[in-house]
Amino acid sequence: MQAQEIHFLVQAGGHLMGNLRVPGDKSISHRSIMLGSLARGTTHIKGFLQGEDSLATLQAFKAMGVHIQGPNTSGEVIIEGVGMYALKAAEQPLDLGNSGTSIRLLSGLLAGQGISLTLTGDSSLSSRPMKRVTVPLAAMGAKLVTTTAGTAPIDIHPVKELTAINYTLPVASAQVKSAILLAGLYAKGETCVIEPAPTRDHTERMLQSFGYSVKVQGNRICLQGGGTLTACDIEVPADISSAAFFMVAASIAPNSDITLEHVGINPTRIGVINILQQMGADISLYNQREVGKEPVADIRVRSSQLKGIAIPEDQVPLAIDEFPVLFIAAACAEGETVLTGAEELRVKESDRIQAMADGMKVLGMEAEATPDGIKIQGGIPFHGGEVDSLGDHRIAMAFVVAGLRASSAISIKNCANVNTSFPDFVSLAQASGLQVKVA
Repeated sequence: MQAQEIHFLVQAGGHLMGNLRVPGDKSISHRSIMLGSLARGTTHIKGFLQGEDSLATLQAFKAMGVHIQGPNTSGEVIIEGVGMYALKAAEQPLDLGNSGTSIRLLSGLLAGQGISLTLTGDSSLSSRPMKRVTVPLAAMGAKLVTTTAGTAPIDIHPVKELTAINYTLPVASAQVKSAILLAGLYAKGETCVIEPAPTRDHTERMLQSFGYSVKVQGNRICLQGGGTLTACDIEVPADISSAAFFMVAASIAPNSDITLEHVGINPTRIGVINILQQMGADISLYNQREVGKEPVADIRVRSSQLKGIAIPEDQVPLAIDEFPVLFIAAACAEGETVLTGAEELRVKESDRIQAMADGMKVLGMEAEATPDGIKIQGGIPFHGGEVDSLGDHRIAMAFVVAGLRASSAISIKNCANVNTSFPDFVSLAQASGLQVKVA
């Protein structure tokens, strides 16, 4: 889905000031399109993320016959829901670009729809593991066919009926949990997912917003198949994963003081705040409130001297997408930071552990990749250089933040996929005080 390749050039130094609002939450944007399309009635969405990933989900549902207006310039979307069983087979394979959320959640949601479809994506998405989703869905009676390597494209074939299951996730994963729960909407009986650790719960919250009963008892999430969804209004909070880059930036750049407005602070997503505060970051939450069923707040961050820590493993699932920029925070902290229990990072848009370790070493940082994490010796001055983001949006943006403390310019290759999650990243970063441009 990339039109052309782009690179970023970051000049050394700078500081951040002012108030910012980052784009809408990607996870919530995806789910609002999915559930709004299956609901009875008209769903109105505000603050929809106009990034390539969530737009891929929107286009997929248009291709399946759903009438969707927008998004307009302010992120407003109107969906005329077709109900639970009225999606149509698309004429072409559904191209989901770089979006792991789209392909995994749609595998579950479409498994019981009774139509034939093919889900595909770009080369990065086509290298990511899909058996973690297709195996439990097959246990429910779904007929999904992947490549022999267990990767996309995924061919979905109609089946007469799905059967509910009780499934214990082998690895904490919101995408797998959500795929099973969405398939459970179409299954006979009660589908339950047991989590080994908490993961983001946007699917459960949004199902309830659409009037669908979900039972949550500790780490066990259950729903009964055969219900219906009723249209509602959704306001998408600013994405904490996007805000994380500015939280770290303001923490490590001297004389910085920023406020990030209307950020989602879902308790299953605030690992980045918890970890930074343990490292000594000066972060305060104001104006806490609830929008729909999602908690939001304004987050003020001021520069501080960070210290290295052993990152608690119970925070890993709560910060899984924010680790690339947290590694930059660790490099700017005094002492050693150790991450363990994060094998999941090796199967994201890139192997984020190795990609970050390699790039950090190019810049003179001390980082040692381990099978399930990384060891970073902080407080060592580092310089500029050329790093490769490997087409991973979060790697690219993390190295932009590194420029605040580098002694010379950083050139970052392969940054086009930043548009998957954070359109206008460069202009917002420039407005806040980062010295970055498209090269």
